[in-house]
Amino acid sequence: MEQTKKKIVIGSGKGGVGKSMLTAGLSYLFSQENKIVALDCDVDAPNLAIWLNEAGNWAEEIPVATSFKPVIDRKKCNNCGLCAQKCPFGALKMKEGKLTFNRFLCEGCGLCEAICPQKAITLKKVKNGLIKIKKTQYGFPLITGKLLPGETGSGKVVSEIEKVAEQQEYQLMVIDSSPGTGCPVIAAMRMADYAVLVTEPTPSGVADLERILEVVNHFNVPWSLVINKYDINPAMTKTIEENFGLDKIIGRISYDQAIFKAVARFQPIMETELKAKEEIKEIFNKLKQYAQTT
Repeated sequence: MEQTKKKIVIGSGKGGVGKSMLTAGLSYLFSQENKIVALDCDVDAPNLAIWLNEAGNWAEEIPVATSFKPVIDRKKCNNCGLCAQKCPFGALKMKEGKLTFNRFLCEGCGLCEAICPQKAITLKKVKNGLIKIKKTQYGFPLITGKLLPGETGSGKVVSEIEKVAEQQEYQLMVIDSSPGTGCPVIAAMRMADYAVLVTEPTPSGVADLERILEVVNHFNVPWSLVINKYDINPAMTKTIEENFGLDKIIGRISYDQAIFKAVARFQPIMETELKAKEEIKEIFNKLKQYAQTT
């Protein structure tokens, strides 16, 4: 029977809820039964490699150029100021009668090029990201991307990560998404066959979970829910279970300060004897039915 490739995205509306920890654990466990590739698509703050103790010695680095910045031909520019007047991000301004450009404010929208009467502005691609690839100690490829400081286009960088990942042989792609609901999250959820959402029993955790569910539902992605640190607020945990449905919850992970000590030592959770290890295994066992590749 022909194998079907699957893509599972681990997402969260709020940062710091344990998304990358869970992704690392699931990647390890799925790799025992499937040919997988793990992606870190949290391009603003990638840390999946840290949770896997794979932060160094990358086999390959690929520059990414998906963003545009204007180049001003000073010989043609007569400093009329129209582009500075219309720039929606304030990247172009007039100073002492001369046009100035702040690249850190520019979003590369192209309005300046379109309206310049002298045709003195041309948009050109700039390097805005980096993709790194390596084979992990567990035998599966890890592909991580990051947006360079001061650059834009995080969603486009995620799309480039996907293109690189598709060159790998895999049955299952495990994707660590950015928190929130912005461009990198949209880019990740767009390719998802299934989403595992991680939340915590706090007001902000619940509010941000509701926001990311709007994105997930927009793309008609089936989903389930993991409550991390469920025991820090049992009343809120019960409220989450009632509001989102017990049938949607596939696991709970305990709060344990030893988890932070483990990651500080670059020790993967699946190589510890912590309670979280067994809780992630239980989540994995429930997820396996969604990862069938035959």
